[in-house]
Amino acid sequence: MEFFFEVLIGGLLAGVMYALVAFGFVLIYKASGVFNFAQGAMVLFAALTFVSLLERGVPFWLAFLVSLAAMVLLALLIERAVLRPLVGRSPITLFMATLGLSYVIEGAAQALWGAQVHGLELGVSDEPLEVGGLLLSQFDLFAAGTAAALVVLLILLFKYTRTGLALRAVADDTLAALSLGVRLERVWAVVWAVAGCVGLVAGLLWGARLGVQFSLSLVVLKALPVLIIGGFTSIGGAIVGGLIVGASEKLAEVYLGPFVGGGIENWFPYVLALLFLLVRPAGLFGERAIARV
Repeated sequence: MEFFFEVLIGGLLAGVMYALVAFGFVLIYKASGVFNFAQGAMVLFAALTFVSLLERGVPFWLAFLVSLAAMVLLALLIERAVLRPLVGRSPITLFMATLGLSYVIEGAAQALWGAQVHGLELGVSDEPLEVGGLLLSQFDLFAAGTAAALVVLLILLFKYTRTGLALRAVADDTLAALSLGVRLERVWAVVWAVAGCVGLVAGLLWGARLGVQFSLSLVVLKALPVLIIGGFTSIGGAIVGGLIVGASEKLAEVYLGPFVGGGIENWFPYVLALLFLLVRPAGLFGERAIARV
């Protein structure tokens, strides 16, 4: 039973990091209806910028601030130069634009910082820590705590500030929000800037876990089951979906993996997401589409 809880808690801790990546998708989708497939490239660009500055002797805090400023600038540039001119186009057009943009960002990162693999140390060891008789990874606890703190901060920001009120108004009814004087361009700019900040934190945590390499951009693929299960428009759904994915993949790997030859952790979340699509297409907390016929 102790081993079961160790696996379960380890999965939940990983799920918080999945939720952090999914959070960036939800913010942009709620504000503009755009599924930003370039989020993974933004995560890679952030981690690569930070670790490259560290390797050039820049202090940790200054490297973080410079990387943060670079991500905010990159996000604002994407929103202003690429997506704003495409307002009103079909969803598939916007999706293809972000897909192409992801390759542009990855190419720019490679041209700017090189293509070699980097190790990233955040000063937290990955040695097990005994908590209540359970052995848990110190880094997993740190990463989950950091991700959870950021998620809570952003939830408070968008729930109790005028910007958050404007975002909820735009998400509920764009035309009504415009008629009340909400500046849509400002809301989009803020949301994209916040998504850039989320990309930086996610890049540092996942870069420390997996190494800073170009496969890091594929971490967004783990966010897809999270979004399908939790719902594309729900911030709370991203958190719950991340916890479900993290816990289920770890438990499936340990208890079902031996019967199918192992490796189930990589694809089990997609099987779970497929079942949700068949039973509840909008996810646990997503808004159901209602069309007049």
